[in-house]
Amino acid sequence: MSKYSERIYNGLWKENPIFVQMIGLCPTLAVTTSAINGIGMGLSSTVVLVAANIIIAALRHIIPDRVRLPAEIVVVASMVTIVDMLMEGFLPSLYDALGVYVPLIVVNCIILGRAEAYAMKNGVVESACDGIGMGLGFTFALFLLGGFRELLGAGSIFGITLSEAYTPATIFILAPGAFFVLAMLTALQNYLKAPKVKKTVETAEAAVAAEAEGEGK
Repeated sequence: MSKYSERIYNGLWKENPIFVQMIGLCPTLAVTTSAINGIGMGLSSTVVLVAANIIIAALRHIIPDRVRLPAEIVVVASMVTIVDMLMEGFLPSLYDALGVYVPLIVVNCIILGRAEAYAMKNGVVESACDGIGMGLGFTFALFLLGGFRELLGAGSIFGITLSEAYTPATIFILAPGAFFVLAMLTALQNYLKAPKVKKTVETAEAAVAAEAEGEGK
């Protein structure tokens, strides 16, 4: 796996910002009342994240260290303003559904966190791949949350009712339902990752044991 594809894989699965790092939860829990809202917020954040990472990585040797954080915030805020205006002009219904959470992408800790932790220390291509991976991981998490909440709380997906016989559990559209679905999906991901983690630990233990045995001889 190349370093570029590894950055994308890490964002999607290994270091998923929602299920692993547990950051950016405010918009995650607030807007995921439907699958389309989750996808809209996720893709908007992805565009901002990739664009900000590219610009900050390109300017990392020019930005003085003493104004590093203000410069990052200005770049992120500029990208969010552009995305906000484009969404309002071309996707007004989605813009209305997401409401104030589109401008609040500026303070999403995923965006500023990747700019500070990765883009300021790496090249443009690597930073772009990191932004794509983290953005798609964020979008994937929001889509799953929104899809499950819409399915269980409204009996529909993408606005299409699946069965008239199903009685929706309204709690899943409300705030408690968001926490419950997030907890269940996080537990599922941990369960799926457990065999690989166990194998890695066993390999490390075997290596330590072999090294200790070699020193004993």
